[in-house]
Amino acid sequence: MRTTPLLTPYRLGPLHLPNRIVMAPMTRFRAAEDGTPQPIVADYYAQRAGAGLIITEGIWPSRRGQSGWRIPGLQTPEHVRGWRVVTDAVHAAGGRIFAQLMHGGRIGHPLARLSGDVPAGPSAVAAPGPLRLRGGAKADPPTPRTMTREDIRQAVLDHVAAARNAVAAGFDGVELHGANSYLIHQFLADNTNLRDDEYGPATPAGRVRFPVEVLTAVADAVGAERTGLRLSPGNPQAGMVENDPAPVYRSLLAALDGLGLAYLHLTDNDRYPALADLRPRWHGPLIANVGENRAPTTRRDGESVLASGSADLVSYGRAFIANPDLPERFARGAPLNTVDRAHLYTPGPRGYTDYPALEEAAAGPLSALRAAPR
Repeated sequence: MRTTPLLTPYRLGPLHLPNRIVMAPMTRFRAAEDGTPQPIVADYYAQRAGAGLIITEGIWPSRRGQSGWRIPGLQTPEHVRGWRVVTDAVHAAGGRIFAQLMHGGRIGHPLARLSGDVPAGPSAVAAPGPLRLRGGAKADPPTPRTMTREDIRQAVLDHVAAARNAVAAGFDGVELHGANSYLIHQFLADNTNLRDDEYGPATPAGRVRFPVEVLTAVADAVGAERTGLRLSPGNPQAGMVENDPAPVYRSLLAALDGLGLAYLHLTDNDRYPALADLRPRWHGPLIANVGENRAPTTRRDGESVLASGSADLVSYGRAFIANPDLPERFARGAPLNTVDRAHLYTPGPRGYTDYPALEEAAAGPLSALRAAPR
């Protein structure tokens, strides 16, 4: 068994994490058509309960924020019951799990939304396409509506209601998705927030006003110790443009640092070294993701992040898809399974819950261990 900082315990608010390896949120399109997680979703997350913390795939807080077909929701009693099956399974396996609340904002298409309407974002700026539609077809996104002040107030309320539903469903907390081109990120970015009101770039606090309002409201509703935030400063995914991220994100952290949030989940960027710039400005727990738009994060990558003091925990995405027992593999120096990319987003267990753990792989034929070097 290897000794590595990744496998040392960590106290995250009221939670005792057995290691510092976090399962990153990853969309997998396995929900029922109404957004209720199916039983196989419980199997998937329970298999990965050895993570110090699991953060779920993005979950829409209301139909207004649904970004795609078969992405799960946390709005209805059926959703809450479905997620309770998931959290019970994870807790029974000894794990801890946060729900990521992901409001799509401008991301979405009427043919991939239960409401059948055009989505709304900070400004009427269309996202690049294509988007997945119901039935597997693809189409370019429509130009979104510009959110009114009432739309913005409703989005805050939707996040609060979903956070309360998450607690009712047994989650240990919620992570607000402020990264990867979704609603909070759209308010922060240059090209998706062209507003001329108090939520726009014309005022010093304009870009960060909505993120601060929604984080504060959720923290007040379910407790700051149950509320985390994911950010990806300078991330160009889905056509996002942030020419000078530093002033915006410094301002945002200055407004949030004193709230006592559970954690900040921060992705690094080749153009803007977010970890180096923002770590000194954040005094709470910090989860680093260093694989965004880069090669998958390795064990050594994670060890380097912790050794540098850039973060307290490290999140892994692709490695957890194919390796449900990732912490144990790191501990044993074992090879990692490779990702079945052809079945990342297809219905059913293939490429989802059929990856072998070490014991299963050892019991089966060598050809069953789709393994690659670490």
